[in-house]
Amino acid sequence: MADSFVSALGLEVDVPAPGTARARGVVRREHLNSMGMAHGGYLYTLADTAFAFASNSRGVPAVAISAHMEYLQSGCEGDTLEAVATEVHLGYRTGVYQVEVRHGDTLLAIFTGTVYRKQPKQDPGGEEK
Repeated sequence: MADSFVSALGLEVDVPAPGTARARGVVRREHLNSMGMAHGGYLYTLADTAFAFASNSRGVPAVAISAHMEYLQSGCEGDTLEAVATEVHLGYRTGVYQVEVRHGDTLLAIFTGTVYRKQPKQDPGGEEK
C-alpha cells in the first residue's frame, strides 16, 4: 500500500502478519511542539499509520470510523518512535485495532481505532460486482 503522506514524513512501515503493522519514525525538529517535545499530532500520525496498514492487510479495503488516543509521555528530538498495531476484533464489516506508541521500552501513547471493512457487493446469484 503506497502512501505519499507517510513517505513525506520519512516513516517506515512493515506488515509482519495479517492484522498487524509497525510504523517507525525519528522525531525531527519540525515534529516538535512549542514546548520542544514531539507534537501530539506526530504521535497520532505514527499510530494512525500503523492502524491503517494493519486494518488494510487482509485484502479488504478498510476506512476509519472512530479513533481515540491517550497520551502518556512525550518524545524528544532524535528519538526513534515505533507504533505497533494489533487487531483485537475482526468482523465481517468492522475491525478494532489497538496501537502502542513507544520509545524503546517506554510507552508514550495508546491508540484504539475502529474501521469499516468495505466488503465486495454480490448480486443475487452470488457473483461479486
